[in-house]
Amino acid sequence: MNSLTISSVLIIDDHPLFRKGVGQLVNSQDDLNVLGESASGKEGIEMAFQLKPDIILLDLNMKHMDGFEVLKKIKETDLESLVILLTVSDVEKDLLTAVRLGADGYLLKDSEPEEILSKVRQAAKGEIILDDTLATILSRIIREDRLLSPVNKSSLTNRESEILSFIAVGQCNKVIARNLDISDGTVKVHVKNLLRKLKLKSRLEAAVWAIEHKGYF
Repeated sequence: MNSLTISSVLIIDDHPLFRKGVGQLVNSQDDLNVLGESASGKEGIEMAFQLKPDIILLDLNMKHMDGFEVLKKIKETDLESLVILLTVSDVEKDLLTAVRLGADGYLLKDSEPEEILSKVRQAAKGEIILDDTLATILSRIIREDRLLSPVNKSSLTNRESEILSFIAVGQCNKVIARNLDISDGTVKVHVKNLLRKLKLKSRLEAAVWAIEHKGYF
């Protein structure tokens, strides 16, 4: 009999009803488990380091410390939790800021419950997630605003290009390492180097860049 893999979740949101609702939704699933809930950014960060959840569902608009600040502080550390913004904001600036700060996903609160659960499961598998509408918006921003400089074909090594192709289909470092028979640490070094060369800030941005430049690979 196959053992069920359970992914742990931390919810950081200052709206009690929404926080409780999402918690009940997640806990209703056999393969997901809410480790904790926090009503503030500061407490949420403390709980993240204490509990080390697989996934953090993070509200954007919170008092005292907003989701961007929380995201930035978490991504500056070695904590490996995936951080997904769950927000009412579909403002392009907020989406781009979240991506640049290293968000692993960006979902809208008005999404259907089934869609939220589906996306959380995708994240648990190591996939980078976006609301479908927001993915289209992000692609357009990259094209129209010319946020990314053209890249010379020789700027990435063969290994870096290979890893970028895996990122483009949403694979996490552990899966990439397994596919290439190399260590997680080696993958992290390659990801850091390719982001620097492409002048990108996050894996999510790299995934969108790779999709926009399919002919490059």
